[in-house]
Amino acid sequence: MIVFREAGPGDFDAILRLYRQLQPEDPPSCDGADAAVFVRILRSPGLHLFALESAGEVVATTYLNVIPNLTRSASPYAVIENVVVDARLRGTGLGRRIMDATLQAAWEAGCYKAMLLTGSRDPGTHAFYRACGFSADAKTAYLARPPSVTA
Repeated sequence: MIVFREAGPGDFDAILRLYRQLQPEDPPSCDGADAAVFVRILRSPGLHLFALESAGEVVATTYLNVIPNLTRSASPYAVIENVVVDARLRGTGLGRRIMDATLQAAWEAGCYKAMLLTGSRDPGTHAFYRACGFSADAKTAYLARPPSVTA
C-alpha cells in the first residue's frame, strides 16, 4: 500500500537518505543544524514536507512552501522543492503519485499557481514535470546566489 502523508519527527533519517541521492555532493551536517531545521520545517505553518511511504518505507519526498501573497485577490502561491524518488524505484509511477498529491495540497491551500525549479539537464526530468502539468514556457526564472557560493 502506498501512503502520501506529511513527514513527521521519525522521518528525519529517511528524508536525509533521499536528499543524499538528490545532492550527493552536499557535505553532511556535523553540528545538528539539519535536525534543527527539520524540526523548524515541521512546526512552521505553510511549510509542508511530504513523504510517500511504501511497505513502511519512505520512498519519495517533496517540500511544499505555501507563500502568502497580496496579489491575485490575496491568493497564496506554492513553491515545490526537493522532489526525490528513491533511485531504486524511479520510473515506477511513484514520482507522479507524490507530485499529484503535492499539487492537490497546493490547490487545497488556495494557491493560484505552483512553481518549481530544476537544475537537471536530463530531458526525462523535464518530460516528467511537463507530464505533471508544469510548463517551462509560462515564466522565466532567474537565480541569484551569494558571491561565496559557486554551485
